[in-house]
Amino acid sequence: MSDEQTELKSINTTCPYCGVGCGITASIDQAKHQIVIQGDESHPSNFGRLCSKGSTLADTIELKSRLLEPSVYGHDCSWSEALDMVADSFMSIIKKHGPDAVAIYGSGQLLTEDYYVANKLMKGFIGSGNMDTNSRLCMSSAVAGHKRAFGSDTVPGCYEDFEQAEMIVLVGSNAAWCHPVSFQRIRAAKESNPDLKIVVIDPRLTSSCDIADLHLPIAIGNDTILFNGLLNYLNQHNALDQNYIQQHTEGWSDALKSAQDSSSSTERLAEQCKLDKQDVELFFKWFAGHKKVMTLFSQGVNQSSSGTDKVNSIINCHLAMGSIGKPGMGPFSLTGQPNAMGGREVGGLAHQLAAHMDFSNPDDIDRVARFWNTDHIAQKPGYFAVDLFDAIYDGKVKAVWIMGTNPVVSMPNADKVKQALQRCDFVVVSDCIAATDTTALAHVKLPAVGWSEKDGTVTNSERRISRQRALFKPAGSAKPDWWIVTQVARRMGYEEAFHYSSNVEIFREHAALSGFENNPQQHSRDFDISGFAELNQDEYDQLQPTQWPVNKAHPQGLQRIFADYKFSSPSGKAQFISIKPRSAGNLPNKDYPLILNTGRLRDQWHTMTRTALAAKLNQHKPEPFVEIHPVDASHYKMVKDTLAVIESPWGKMIARVQITDTQQQGTLFVPMHWTAQYSSLGRMGALVNPVVDPISSQPESKHTPVRIKAYQPAWNGFILSRHPLEFSHPDYLVKVKGNQFYRYELAGETMPVSWRAWTKNILCSASNETPQWQEYTDPAVNKYRAARILDNQLQSVIFVAPDINLPERSWLTSLFEKPEFEKEDRLAVLTGKPPLGTPDVGTIVCACFNVGEKTIQSAIKEKSLKTHQDVGQCLKAGTNCGSCIPEIKALL
Repeated sequence: MSDEQTELKSINTTCPYCGVGCGITASIDQAKHQIVIQGDESHPSNFGRLCSKGSTLADTIELKSRLLEPSVYGHDCSWSEALDMVADSFMSIIKKHGPDAVAIYGSGQLLTEDYYVANKLMKGFIGSGNMDTNSRLCMSSAVAGHKRAFGSDTVPGCYEDFEQAEMIVLVGSNAAWCHPVSFQRIRAAKESNPDLKIVVIDPRLTSSCDIADLHLPIAIGNDTILFNGLLNYLNQHNALDQNYIQQHTEGWSDALKSAQDSSSSTERLAEQCKLDKQDVELFFKWFAGHKKVMTLFSQGVNQSSSGTDKVNSIINCHLAMGSIGKPGMGPFSLTGQPNAMGGREVGGLAHQLAAHMDFSNPDDIDRVARFWNTDHIAQKPGYFAVDLFDAIYDGKVKAVWIMGTNPVVSMPNADKVKQALQRCDFVVVSDCIAATDTTALAHVKLPAVGWSEKDGTVTNSERRISRQRALFKPAGSAKPDWWIVTQVARRMGYEEAFHYSSNVEIFREHAALSGFENNPQQHSRDFDISGFAELNQDEYDQLQPTQWPVNKAHPQGLQRIFADYKFSSPSGKAQFISIKPRSAGNLPNKDYPLILNTGRLRDQWHTMTRTALAAKLNQHKPEPFVEIHPVDASHYKMVKDTLAVIESPWGKMIARVQITDTQQQGTLFVPMHWTAQYSSLGRMGALVNPVVDPISSQPESKHTPVRIKAYQPAWNGFILSRHPLEFSHPDYLVKVKGNQFYRYELAGETMPVSWRAWTKNILCSASNETPQWQEYTDPAVNKYRAARILDNQLQSVIFVAPDINLPERSWLTSLFEKPEFEKEDRLAVLTGKPPLGTPDVGTIVCACFNVGEKTIQSAIKEKSLKTHQDVGQCLKAGTNCGSCIPEIKALL
């Protein structure tokens, strides 16, 4: 075996993106710092399959974007200086203003061990409930719904149920893009069992509808009306499990009465939900006629001012049919982040303590205090996310520590969040990325390890704990989040309680707390991993994916919970919840007549701090966009591919117009991902109203009243450059990283005096360069084009026009991958069109294999391809994560 071969190392870890929790096998050449990512075929969450984001993780491991050294007020410093500053500042503010004047805001990107020590510090020793997390923005309604129904935040189902179900209902979930691996598992189940019914309930016609037998394009926000109607229908058609209701539940009569009151007839229900009456009746008939029904729900349900009620309206229907904790059936919450559930397990939300205990029970407060051996434990919940940043804005919270998240982008009313941090006395940010909208406002920046260096555990949507293992040593001076918190805690005087020297010590303590006074005979807490409380380092290192609970009764974990009909409510029975439908917090009006809906994209993740580093992931949807129905587009004079200004009472953004009948009239859709780092006016969070659910305090991100108008700049253009550029933002700018180039989409309201001077000022950064230039200019119509060549390589091109009549970018971008700028390309470059006979792949459809629209169209025509399987066999497109299959079908 050669020396080079002996350097290769294989490590199994877990993907850092959505809550599916896919296993990854990383093959690493330590000497060359190279990595190849593949799906872990043995991991029960994905069995080797990865989505486009997971497949490109190796492309996101780089140093130039990393935060590598601590800094205090803009100056790099030692860890000791930074940690002293954090500890001293927190203690000074606490001494002067009390413990509720400080806060921690965490993230579902943190590992469970990180979360545990942060929560312990704030709630157990500082003595304030002020630790909340960005999981408040995506999962807190599911948490509250589970707790009301089952007495605990427990997901009863598992992924194996997909293959056993007779009917799967997707509600408020574009799983094809947001949970692609799970969606492909459902697709495979449908292909192997054509009788499996798939229903998608979503205001939009999304890619998930590709496998649907029925799509119900429900009016935004009316889910409780629909599911109350379903509950009423189940009762009327004797589709109930009366024995289960009588023996194992409470609250049935009140829940049924509310359902009857709010769904007097199918006609009226269909009218309220803006659905076809026959479609509603078919859905009800199918649901009642199949025993094994799963309902998968996600952010379209949770992100609402009545999100908790929506969750419980779904659970009510499954309780009525007795389909909880049984194979192939039941409600299933699709978790948004990789460790949102792990964060809930350790009490990461402001109303929780730890180990599924919370402030609502005085015995829980006493129990956790005794376990932690503290006299300073918080006695009440802290500020929830929206209220927390309002409290910072108002000066009530004077110091905040933000860990692994970007609230200046992701929070609703994001401009106010930005202002809150600007006026905050002391802002600490722990992150692995140097430049984010939030780190820009930090007084102290603490370099945390990134995904490829993290080591600990995460918990996915099916309660499965998996190991995230380090592939490389920490870069620069980066440290694990748990270490950073521990060091600050020691400096604050809590040395004895934060003695940890390794992550396994934290995990053991977390496991021990989960079993502490957790009596199976007294409606025990479902979350119990006390079977891991004695784990040694080697056992922790070798830990295999396991579903909790893990204890004496279930030493190997438990796949399905509640199969024994025992719930964690005081009575031990599941609870029906009486649901009265409510309107959204802010309704459209004459000034803001449209409803804004928001969501995720197929190839991007959260605020793009990781995914935007991978060129492949930036090709499918390179700019912020707004989807609008053709009728609304005509009314508001929107033109395809032009720019539009969207405004709400809270903020505004500019986005590229996409006209589509997949969008309902009266509604707009905008993705959530763009930040000020990549788009001058692309932050969706600035628009979103800050109304929250009164039970879960989750923001209503799916229903904001807005207006739209055409944005009419004096000029439009784009620059492609081999190197990143720095220049004052024009009125509209979007930055896109490509393969060996950077793309800048531009528009401005005023024109420079000289396009040549403006261009050379931006593109010629080095005075000793002697590039060749090709130019075309037509001042009469304000058109300008130029190409810059250096050492026989294309360095940059710029195209400017008074309108959007600009060349496609795909062929031009391909020129940057060529080692030499060929004569034919030189002659054609300023036309923007490839020389005759040169292939042009077109807009990328399949990010996994970099296959473009024009390539697919040519193959379909030339080889008479008939199915997406044919296209896959010919071009590989659609054969990895499958998220592009609906687009391939559309081309067919």
